[in-house]
Amino acid sequence: MYKKLTDEQIQIIIDSGIAEFAKEGFVGANLSRIAKGAGVSVGVIYKYYEDKKDLFLACVRYGLNALTDALKEVAFNSNNLEASIRAVVRTLITHSKTNQNINKMYNEITSGGAKEFAEMLAEEIEGISALVYTDLLRKAKEEGRCRKDINPAMAAFFIDNLFMMLQFSYSCDYYKERLKLYLGEGAADDDAAMEDGMVRFIKNALGI
Repeated sequence: MYKKLTDEQIQIIIDSGIAEFAKEGFVGANLSRIAKGAGVSVGVIYKYYEDKKDLFLACVRYGLNALTDALKEVAFNSNNLEASIRAVVRTLITHSKTNQNINKMYNEITSGGAKEFAEMLAEEIEGISALVYTDLLRKAKEEGRCRKDINPAMAAFFIDNLFMMLQFSYSCDYYKERLKLYLGEGAADDDAAMEDGMVRFIKNALGI
């Protein structure tokens, strides 16, 4: 008789899937390796996920929810816009360092390796951060805490571009090397300097 998996066992499958998709991409990923990494049979995976695509989407959405929850927790915790931005940057750095495989998997979508999911996932992945950052800037503009001439949606788009590159700089090999090229060998280890530099740049751009 089939025994239902616990939440912890399902999480192990998700973690194994994220590691496999991050390393091999969607096309190269193999359900047998994911099952082996999770300590289950391929048949067990098929009881919970229709196919590789279904598991991939579950892994992406797990990663998305993890970051979204972290951002929502800090983004609106202060009426001080600089403090909110600093909290977001710090969260992104910490999340990127501790969840490198999630960002590598996300990079797989943005680079075209999983282009069949691009349109569907763009709204899910970017829509949430777009709302968080746009609302944050709109509120700050209304309350006179930043420049009056900014377009909150456009500013949010440009800032999110910076945030996305920041995350990749801690996760993806090419962007790690790019970070070293610009800032030197130890830049990725100096979280305080990276945080201060990013916050100062955004603060000046927004006129805070």
